[in-house]
Amino acid sequence: MEYEPVIGLEVHAQLLTKSKIFCNCSTLFGGEPNTLTCPVCTGSPGSLPVLNKKVLEFTLRAALATHCRIAPYSQFARKNYFYPDLPKGYQISQYELPLATDGYVEIHLNGHKKRIGILRIHMEEDAGKLLHDLSSERGSHSYVDFNRTGVPLIEIVSAPEIGSPEEASAYLRKLRAILMFLDICDGNMEEGSFRCDANISLRPKGHQGFGVKTELKNMNSFRNVQRALDFEIRRQTGLLDQGEEIIQETRLWDAAKGITSSMRGKEEAHDYRYFPDPDLVPMVVDPKWVEEIRASLPELPDVKKERFIRQYGIPEYDAEVLTTSKALANYYEDSLRYYNKPKVVSNWIMSELLRELKRDEREIEDCPVSARSLGEMLKMIDDGIISGKIAKSVFEEMYQSGKRAEEIVQEKGWVQVKDSAEIENIIEQVLSAHPQEVQAYRKGKEKLFGFFVGQVMKATQGKANPQLVNDLLKKKL
Repeated sequence: MEYEPVIGLEVHAQLLTKSKIFCNCSTLFGGEPNTLTCPVCTGSPGSLPVLNKKVLEFTLRAALATHCRIAPYSQFARKNYFYPDLPKGYQISQYELPLATDGYVEIHLNGHKKRIGILRIHMEEDAGKLLHDLSSERGSHSYVDFNRTGVPLIEIVSAPEIGSPEEASAYLRKLRAILMFLDICDGNMEEGSFRCDANISLRPKGHQGFGVKTELKNMNSFRNVQRALDFEIRRQTGLLDQGEEIIQETRLWDAAKGITSSMRGKEEAHDYRYFPDPDLVPMVVDPKWVEEIRASLPELPDVKKERFIRQYGIPEYDAEVLTTSKALANYYEDSLRYYNKPKVVSNWIMSELLRELKRDEREIEDCPVSARSLGEMLKMIDDGIISGKIAKSVFEEMYQSGKRAEEIVQEKGWVQVKDSAEIENIIEQVLSAHPQEVQAYRKGKEKLFGFFVGQVMKATQGKANPQLVNDLLKKKL
């Protein structure tokens, strides 16, 4: 039987506030363990939480940017469970009355557009962190760091409308881009400020309803989300083909082995014994404030993409790539200030620059080639100082050293050869060395022209002016 996957994603995004959701403690990442805590975030008796208004504002920005309906009345709830890194024995979250519902994110994949529904967006606090030491001479130990306890999160729950691992990856990339364009989340998956759990089930292709789902955890990159879902589809398909049942459970993704393994049986929502938090009053958001926030939203990825197409005349694909992050879009527009040829700049960014960044696993914010340096180098091509071929070598040197193009060209002696006499002399040498090819060309084998150009460029180490080489070669042949 042929099956189709049904995938829903739960994203937790850490908000870029300076203080925690219910107290004044810092949200700084990487502090000494248990130094960024207070009686409120550690749940000491008698302490009372107070909602950070900036958390509410950031959540509203996310909800409006994803076309959600803002609830006129919402409420915090206690999610009760017991774990060493949860000092209160419960997590403050939202359950029956979330802040936002019924939104969507539009993805573009393989030339097609699709809307993925968002069921809800709600606020909650993060738990602490367990550190496991398995190498101690006294045996293994676990330590608890409460610094992260109380850090503000939003949980964004998609509808079960994602039909493939590729769609899941596209949805996550788009959602992350939106949050980063809003400046409410840094999107750092390695530090856990943007993390995802996936629910996946299989059903016979074309059927309605849902199969038994499994939840996947421990996926810290877009690639690992896609790999984990691919594996789980194969695993569940194998079980169903053998007549076995799928068990509802939580499974962990092992990136090194490329497999998922059972973690625990899946709890149902009622196991958490949700009830309204008695220490926090219900929220009624002023509609005027919502409209003020809506009016202050920045240019979001889809809007920016359409502007790039319209203003700069670049293809939709280019605009889609260049607006995958706010920093990349800014880098592109900054480059145009120094070299105003939009398609040329987009080609260099998408080919040379992004290739180098991907190889080094670096973000555009860490790029050693500034937008100004890229623009100056491209102008050197137009001015005839370097050839397009040499420019690629210049760019590699710029990326490795951080030096500007002009400095590198002078150091390496890569200034373009534009002396007609010098190029004619090299052409004579090339043609003399290949008499048979010359004879074949003159008898009509015109494809050999590219061979001659290549030999001349090789002899000049790529420094000859390509147009001059072409003109002089045609004349000589």
